[in-house]
Amino acid sequence: MGELRIGLHGKATLRVTPNHTAEALGSGDVPVLATPALVALLERAAVNAVQETLAPGETTVGTWLEVSHLAPTPVGADVAAEAELTAIEGRKLTFTIVAHDSRNKIGECKHHRLIVSRDRFLAKAAGKQ
Repeated sequence: MGELRIGLHGKATLRVTPNHTAEALGSGDVPVLATPALVALLERAAVNAVQETLAPGETTVGTWLEVSHLAPTPVGADVAAEAELTAIEGRKLTFTIVAHDSRNKIGECKHHRLIVSRDRFLAKAAGKQ
């Protein structure tokens, strides 16, 4: 288990398929990478940045995002996101994340995640049924 510290980096990659498009996800009617799919990739990069530093039974959950989707990416293209942990305030983690395809920057994001007990979090969610 590593040390949770500012400056940790995480990466995530995606090859855009028809399942990742705005048409498929209902966020638009064009066959390019959908913003919801981009957001999932950005979050995955943040998760990857800190996953190895968490205690057993801990996980992180997303609580806030400010996203700019800057350019379209077609089906078949590869996208890479890189997250950097920029602040730690107790259990709240702040990330800056950037995504690129093979040609240019396609997205950027500020993101907060909260360190939680996986079991307590799931119990709270189950209590809503």
